[in-house]
Amino acid sequence: MRAPKELGLRQRMVLFFSLAALIAALSLSIVTYASTRSYLLEQRTRVAQRQAFNNAQLMRSLITNADADIAELITQIRTEQNGFAVLQQQQTAERDELFFAQSPLKFSQSDLPQELVAGTQNGVTGHQRFSFVDKPYEAVGVVIPSIGVVYYEVFPISDVAETLRTILVTLVIGVVLITAGAGVLGFTMSQNVLRPLRRVAKAANEIATGGLDTRLSHEEDADLEKLVFSFNEMADAVQTRIEREQRFASDVSHELRSPVTALTAAIEVLVSRRDEFTDRNQQAIDIIKKQVERFDRTVLDLLELSRLDAGAVTQEIERVQINDLVLRIMTRYGFGEIPLHSEISSSDGELASDDEVVLDRRRIERIVVNLLENARDHASGATRITLAINNGVLTLGVHDVGPGVAVSERTHIFDRFARGTASRNSKGSGLGLAIVREHVKAMNGTVHVEDSPEGGSSFIVTFPISGVS
Repeated sequence: MRAPKELGLRQRMVLFFSLAALIAALSLSIVTYASTRSYLLEQRTRVAQRQAFNNAQLMRSLITNADADIAELITQIRTEQNGFAVLQQQQTAERDELFFAQSPLKFSQSDLPQELVAGTQNGVTGHQRFSFVDKPYEAVGVVIPSIGVVYYEVFPISDVAETLRTILVTLVIGVVLITAGAGVLGFTMSQNVLRPLRRVAKAANEIATGGLDTRLSHEEDADLEKLVFSFNEMADAVQTRIEREQRFASDVSHELRSPVTALTAAIEVLVSRRDEFTDRNQQAIDIIKKQVERFDRTVLDLLELSRLDAGAVTQEIERVQINDLVLRIMTRYGFGEIPLHSEISSSDGELASDDEVVLDRRRIERIVVNLLENARDHASGATRITLAINNGVLTLGVHDVGPGVAVSERTHIFDRFARGTASRNSKGSGLGLAIVREHVKAMNGTVHVEDSPEGGSSFIVTFPISGVS
């Protein structure tokens, strides 16, 4: 089972704000509910005790001053709505213990909480909350020793329970709303916090894609100003180093061009008089000739890369017939025997004559030649070239049946001086594919390598075109 990905900064900020608000709101709600519940129940108990004591005094007066039956007297007691009264006549030598309920059909002495009854039997006035018919009540027991009775009155507290339930629902809704509001606030705050980071990321991306002059503007915030200053200092250092390395590569390439030209001329003289040397010397001349040619190609490729890095190669957009252009490039550089399979064709299958597109002719030439030379040097030559246009995007493919490129090397094969495992001992400067990538990038396109249906590799170039006539 894979572990979940770590949350981003924005998600962590939203989560932090939400959790902090949830904990604060929940704590406040618990304290509010507990204190409100305690206060309401305490107030209810005071009211119940006051009324019970008043009614107990009334019962004492009625029993003392009247000869009426107690069962009849207790019916004169007024209790709260849905309340009940019970009078216990304690046992003496002259009488037995008797209970008189105000509403015996609804509530009798057996429904009283036993703990309260036991306490009043010991002469202790008290109160107790209990449930009757699934509703909350509070019972108060008042001992009247002067007439030997205990007066019980039961008060409903459903209104208090309903009030507490309403408060609880309100608090829960409040907690949810506060948590959601804190999440929205955290998201909004994260926008402000991440805005400078997005600016830094955008500037870093511009620098990475060649905009070495990109810098961050100054901030009024002192903390952010430190970040801006450090980033700009880093960008200055990176620009200075890259430009120094580019100048060095360009200078070295230019300096090497003259001796390489001289070496080439000298080796041509030796080759022209090759028959005058012994077989061993002829082999040496052949080796020197190949190495000088490789050296010359490397210098030329370095010069081209230095111009691309410096932005010295400008776009020259023009309208060309892509089928004809690719065929002429292949013929000019000795690859005329390789078949061209173009989907840009007429109804009879022949190459279309109206295949005009708008692009940079020179860059297309460099891309096609370098890919064909790469196939020649590392895969015994290309087997075919394909062309297609779909939705304003031109796709050019160079296919071979060579050893292929390992999946782990396909990303780095376009780096400078990179060589695949299968072509370690092949000739070439190791810069051809890097030049292809730079030209494709300049045309806002992409290049990648994949497995060929024929068993080798397919180098696929795609880039947008301005239009097809």
